[in-house]
Amino acid sequence: MKSFSFTGRRELLDSIENKQYDVIIIGGGITGTGIALDCVTRGLKTLVIEMQDIAAGTSSRSTKLVHGGLRYLKQFEVGMVAEVGKERDVVYRNAPHVTHPEWMLLPIYHKGTFGKYSTSLGLKVYDFLAGVKKKERRKMLTEKEALRKEPLLNRKGLLGAGYYVEYRTDDARLTIEVAKSAFANGADLLTYVQAESFTYDADGKVSGLYFRDMLEDRRYFVLGKKLINATGPWVDDVINMDRDIEGKSLFHSKGVHIVIDNGKFPLKQAVYFDTPDGRMVFAIPRNGKTYVGTTDTEYHSDLIHPEITKEDKQYLLGSIAFMFPEVQLDLQDIESSWAGVRPLIRQEGKGPSEISRKDEIWTSDTGLITIAGGKLTGYRKMAETVTDMVCERLRVDGVGCTKSVTKRLKLSGGDFEKPEDYSRFIHERAGDVAKVGISLVDATSILATYGTNTESVIRYADQVLNETDLPLSIKLTLHYAIEEEMALTPADYFIRRTGAVLFDIDWVNKWKKEVIEYMAIVMGWSAEEKEMHWGELEARIWEAGES
Repeated sequence: MKSFSFTGRRELLDSIENKQYDVIIIGGGITGTGIALDCVTRGLKTLVIEMQDIAAGTSSRSTKLVHGGLRYLKQFEVGMVAEVGKERDVVYRNAPHVTHPEWMLLPIYHKGTFGKYSTSLGLKVYDFLAGVKKKERRKMLTEKEALRKEPLLNRKGLLGAGYYVEYRTDDARLTIEVAKSAFANGADLLTYVQAESFTYDADGKVSGLYFRDMLEDRRYFVLGKKLINATGPWVDDVINMDRDIEGKSLFHSKGVHIVIDNGKFPLKQAVYFDTPDGRMVFAIPRNGKTYVGTTDTEYHSDLIHPEITKEDKQYLLGSIAFMFPEVQLDLQDIESSWAGVRPLIRQEGKGPSEISRKDEIWTSDTGLITIAGGKLTGYRKMAETVTDMVCERLRVDGVGCTKSVTKRLKLSGGDFEKPEDYSRFIHERAGDVAKVGISLVDATSILATYGTNTESVIRYADQVLNETDLPLSIKLTLHYAIEEEMALTPADYFIRRTGAVLFDIDWVNKWKKEVIEYMAIVMGWSAEEKEMHWGELEARIWEAGES
């Protein structure tokens, strides 16, 4: 039986040489894994290769909202508002354990970007276009009501606020659950392997791929009837591997977020506000922290580890000071931060904030399919569109496809009859989960994070190793990450499986040594490999926390 683990990875690599796939997808972010899930559930033999970890690029570096696209209404992208609004509800229904309704405050100020009438009308149109449920439709608040929701708001010129629902998510975990669902349905997925070159058939069409295992420095070759470039910011790099290098002109936009402890920024209510320079910024409370973002600047440097500058941080601190003048912060108050690079389709005469987030799909003369742009919220619809195209072309070669089923397909961990069952599930099951030997708080946290996969997590209670001093709750989530979530490095666990480097960096520093020791035992690392992984984790901690 295949396992989504380091052992399963080795077994797949041992058998993959010259294997024929219907579809090979380059890129293991939300777009690539989403396409894989749509392809494999329609009967196509599917492979995903990713040069880093799942979601290591843009898909773990967003504002962590599955949102309905209110900003696009301002840009008159009515079709996009309607589509992503409806897709937001699909994501929520299929994965309520990683998607949660979050009421958002939109303050209205005298001489501000938004007026009372325009905000009320805009949100009403938004509700209609996005198909917002009745209980989540917008409300208009007076100045006093707005201040009751969030007392830290700037009072000068405050007229009131719009109040509407967005959906908060853990973007990395959402992507991981999509990847696990694709794997469970029969797709092959490989992380830490890098595409190197294409091969072509007699008609000049792309037909295969050489890739390199970056952990053991070995080269492999696979055949694919259709190849898809879903590499996000690296789209141009893959296009340049192709014989036909004609493509769209891409624009890389960098978005930075900062995290501050609630003790220094005690935000009660998520707020979406406009800054003095006309940008829109989110401030969102999460698990005892407040995070704020995002910036939107053209970026030309390292895509794997995007640089966070002092100016980026000062811009966001200035935005906080503008909207929350009672909050006194400086650079030393930033606990952690992250930067993501968005691959946008260049539009002449438009700046980073004005460029459309609409996805675009194009095919080279060699048959390489490329998708770029798009939003986290619309990943499923993007995947369905790409797979429709693939199926149409495969039919010519005699390969059949069934219809897409992902609109109603519960993601891994989200197997609830209706989203509202998720909260009751946590409440009712916490006591039983704690019986494996963990606290009620830890049991609740595991249930909230893993949803209906919780049973798979706690069944490792009798199998975890006793050679380290890690608490059982950490051993359970770590062992599950290794055995069932393809976590291959400590950074995979601390950044994308738990999000702790971003939102609990002190916890990471407390347990990093023991986690590395545990992984070294399970995965059989040499002293040199342990040192390498230690150095990589330290670099990522420094990158997030350096200020």
